[in-house]
Amino acid sequence: MTPLVWAAIVAVALAIALVAALLLTPRPPRVDITRLDPAARPAPRGLAGLAVDAGVLGDRVLGRLGRRAALVALLEQAGVHRPPAQVLGAVVGGALAGNVLGGAVGGLLGAVALTPLVPLVVVLAIRLRVQRRRAAFADQLDDTLRLMSASMRAGHSVLRALEAVSHEAEAPSSEEFSRALNEVRVGRDLVLALDEVAARTCSEDFSWVAQAVAVHREVGGNLAEVLDRVGGTIRDRNQLRRQTRALSAEGRVSGIVLLAMPVVLGAGLQLTSPEYLARLTGSGTGLAMLAVAGLLMVAGAVWIRRVVTVRF
Repeated sequence: MTPLVWAAIVAVALAIALVAALLLTPRPPRVDITRLDPAARPAPRGLAGLAVDAGVLGDRVLGRLGRRAALVALLEQAGVHRPPAQVLGAVVGGALAGNVLGGAVGGLLGAVALTPLVPLVVVLAIRLRVQRRRAAFADQLDDTLRLMSASMRAGHSVLRALEAVSHEAEAPSSEEFSRALNEVRVGRDLVLALDEVAARTCSEDFSWVAQAVAVHREVGGNLAEVLDRVGGTIRDRNQLRRQTRALSAEGRVSGIVLLAMPVVLGAGLQLTSPEYLARLTGSGTGLAMLAVAGLLMVAGAVWIRRVVTVRF
């Protein structure tokens, strides 16, 4: 076994010993809260208590780093109903597992390659969920405004219209409007709650709706008619957005194929005939050529993304 494998085994053994020491270390006696308040739930023990302690430690680490608020906002935008400490623990555990597995299978190169794999996958998955949730909210906004307008024409107030949307619309619109409605019920200003919905969903169209509600509260008027006009504008913008995505689809697919082809071909050659790539990966000149090729691929990916991305 290589020294790196022995180092990984020693690191895992030390981690297990540390966890065992934390579990077996005697703590000062505490009075159970159930003896003071019979209605309170008993404190978790064993593995459940260890999970709670790990969550508290994760919250402290995120607070010291100043990243807890940003992580909470990102999870809210993605619709992930998990505590930030739990997500951090899963990422750290996956990175450690990838380190040990990569070191045991591929040595130093495997450890370096697999350690950031789980954190990278988690970040990409959360970003993808954020983009999909924003796109779904934008696609549902036209129907949402129609439902609000119909509810207000029936004689209901703005809050009743929001309640109708929270019950009858699909997610994520129902989730966002339900949260805004609950915030208003506990005393928050309606316009501020709607502005936060626009910020979480990154929807410029819905910010117009929040501004329309704010103007209606100050000067009055027929809000249902205003929502109909805003809905018409949003429909035209969505039609233009879909048309541009259809026209730029070929460029996006071409970029994906061109970027994935060298990686797939290289992995296939490495698996089928490793000696064919040995001259490239076994010399300093070959590694320098691979590094330059990687930089050129990154530059090409950025260039293609700039070309096919249309901003409104």
